[in-house]
Amino acid sequence: MSVVGLIAAGGSGERLGADGPKAFVVLAGRPMVEWSYDVLAGVCDSVVVAVPAGQEGDGPGYVAGGPCRSDSVRRALHAAPQATVAVVHDAARPLVTSELVRSCIEGLEGVDGAVAAAPVSDTVKETDGERMVTRTLDRASLWAVQTPQVFRADALRRALDVDDAVLAAATDDSSLVEASGGAVRLVEAPRENFKVTTALDLRLAEAILADRC
Repeated sequence: MSVVGLIAAGGSGERLGADGPKAFVVLAGRPMVEWSYDVLAGVCDSVVVAVPAGQEGDGPGYVAGGPCRSDSVRRALHAAPQATVAVVHDAARPLVTSELVRSCIEGLEGVDGAVAAAPVSDTVKETDGERMVTRTLDRASLWAVQTPQVFRADALRRALDVDDAVLAAATDDSSLVEASGGAVRLVEAPRENFKVTTALDLRLAEAILADRC
């Protein structure tokens, strides 16, 4: 078995107020992507990072990403033909732990994908185009999906073998695997594994990392 980590690191840093890609915003003294890279490198046999074009030579295992997230994942996976298990992770989730990565890998037994997720605690409502509530969803069956998302590499390759419009519309890779007929299991993850999107998220992540260190 060859386990390869694939880090999507091409997102913009606009909502953070950054001048460049979010993954390279400094977090607790180092580029954000390095926190995820170190965790995956400690669990996986190798790691590939999909970065904005032109930054491929800036770090180990860096390859040029594509115009959308899932295309970047596809390019990273293409750079790892030896992979039998693919661990897909967003650089914008720098608080990932090795324990969570291992739990997702273990959760792959008997299925095509095992995805980190947290139970939804808020009440969730569905609305129409005018923001009028059409129904209240039963949160008991709702989960907020995170990364890492671990897949049998062949199942992920098949799922990513679609046209660019489908890739661009995908919000995560597990939905593509599901659409291709794959079975996906959820693995409960801590809420601290949140996505850094705003300056407030960045400050909270720095505080948590300070506690860990």
